[in-house]
Amino acid sequence: MAKYTLRQLTYFVAVAETGSISSAAGGMHVSPTAVASALTELERVFGTHLVVRRKAHGVSLTPAGSYLHSRAADLLRQADDLELNVASGGAELNGPLVIGCYTTVAPTVVPPLLEWFADNHPKVQVRVVEGSQTELPHRLLAGELELAVVYDLNLPTGLNSVVLYEAPAYVLLPARHRLAKQPTVSLRELADDPMILLDVPPAAQHTMALFDRAGVEPEVALHASDFELTRSLVGRGMGYAILIQRPAVSQSYEGLPVVAKEIRPAVQPIRVKAVWPEAVRLTDRGRALLDFARDPGLENVPGSRRRAKAPRSR
Repeated sequence: MAKYTLRQLTYFVAVAETGSISSAAGGMHVSPTAVASALTELERVFGTHLVVRRKAHGVSLTPAGSYLHSRAADLLRQADDLELNVASGGAELNGPLVIGCYTTVAPTVVPPLLEWFADNHPKVQVRVVEGSQTELPHRLLAGELELAVVYDLNLPTGLNSVVLYEAPAYVLLPARHRLAKQPTVSLRELADDPMILLDVPPAAQHTMALFDRAGVEPEVALHASDFELTRSLVGRGMGYAILIQRPAVSQSYEGLPVVAKEIRPAVQPIRVKAVWPEAVRLTDRGRALLDFARDPGLENVPGSRRRAKAPRSR
């Protein structure tokens, strides 16, 4: 039988996340003495120092404390799940679910996920955090998110993942472009045309890598940091763009016609993944989202290519 309590772990996790005994105590409306006593007792039970206490400078975690923090946070989440689901006998999902989604992927991925939860598990409170490819994995590892949907590009270690679908890059052209009626377009054919670069990571790096592999130096005329702005500039005939996400409509935000063309020769598609920390066990809500997203939830994402079954990978 465990010699520690969930309350002690709760106090410890609060200290680890605030960096201060007094801040942790204030957030939980208990005395600093109660929090300090819980830390002392945990160190006695585990037989090692968990924190380094420094007067006027808060606390810092020891290696053992860092390990306990990741495991304790997961254990407390499971305890919360147990409390939420016992009343329904496990038949109905209940509780919060915080997911992250890469900004340009969100408009096509988030709506079907939210609709499915509203229809099938209305007691789950889903909150979506949009962010960059760099930001979201770090927020996952910091415990701020349970799952995130991102591109399989430049992901840090320490994450489990499954592939949801694949999306090849394509060329977006103004409707009156000289190549607009061709079935496919080569990057070399665009060498002398002005390009509008969606200049957000990892989109910009991926685009420039495609041209580098094709041995072509693109003429970058404009930089844009927004997906719809990029499409609007193309619609006005100010250049072409290389994009991955593909809206179902062939119009810009202003209603101007644009055309999407496959790249010739075919380029390697980008995998869109659901990722979560290796050290964290998914809640029932997270597993439900993952099962739906893999099959059949995202089968109608425009321009996507689904696998028969998305394999688990790292």
